[in-house]
Amino acid sequence: MNGNPAAWIDLIGVAKSYGRQPVLEDAHLTVARGCALAIVGRSGSGKSTLLRLIGGLEAADVGTIRVDGTELTKLTEGERALWRRADLGFVFQSFNLIPTLTATENVELPLALNGVMPGAARRRALELLAELGVESGADRYPEDLSGGEQQRVAIARAVVHEPKLVLADEPTGNLDTETANHVLDLLRRTCHSRDATLVVATHSAEVAARSDRIVSIVNGRVEGARS
Repeated sequence: MNGNPAAWIDLIGVAKSYGRQPVLEDAHLTVARGCALAIVGRSGSGKSTLLRLIGGLEAADVGTIRVDGTELTKLTEGERALWRRADLGFVFQSFNLIPTLTATENVELPLALNGVMPGAARRRALELLAELGVESGADRYPEDLSGGEQQRVAIARAVVHEPKLVLADEPTGNLDTETANHVLDLLRRTCHSRDATLVVATHSAEVAARSDRIVSIVNGRVEGARS
């Protein structure tokens, strides 16, 4: 099976186990470029595992994973790391901001890793923080920011290097409904303006409903996998 040549993300027969516990079995998934996809399922169903496989953060046991023509399942761990650095942005539920860096310095980090000169990195970070409405916190440390401000900084860090793919793992899990909807809309608009594909793992029906497309994981199988 050669997959779907029109698919921007294409998973074919992917399986993943931890020890003797299978998490995903014969997973197939196609996603068009620019789509905002929600992956839903109960806790422990494999949502985060599928997300991490798509982002090359974990290796599949079997199967093929292609993203924008790059076959991740043929790359070494080091090659996947280089691919992630250039083409992937990740938004974590717990933000994962570095506590000893200011908001601006956190956002600059992906640019520094990609070799952008410090002055240019600072300008781009400040411009994006202003775009996301958190410029007043640019010189503050994460502990001095509200939860919503931290989430905006996390979004800025995820997209500042213009990745082709943005993954978000329960990005609104710690937020109230109104703030969660606002953050998701912000994340979608930010990705859309940069032509980035967005994949969100969530247990929230409200978050899923605001996506372009929904797939679910049931008993290790991906349902609704074909676009």
